[in-house]
Amino acid sequence: MVNTFTAVFEKTEDWFIGYVEELPGANTQGKTLDEARDNLKEAIELVLQSNRELAERDLVGRQVVKEEIGVNA
Repeated sequence: MVNTFTAVFEKTEDWFIGYVEELPGANTQGKTLDEARDNLKEAIELVLQSNRELAERDLVGRQVVKEEIGVNA
């Protein structure tokens, strides 16, 4: 499944600062726009992985139904 997010990049004096509007905590920087973009992709992956792991820990011992859900936003 491919997810699409909105990346925002801002140029400062020496850096590009990037973040994802829909995913708090996914932010980064890079010397070039390409570097910032690559770093942001990695940050997104790490935030999603971490969120999944935290959710799994919270569900231990509980009776739940898990399923994939898709939305168009």
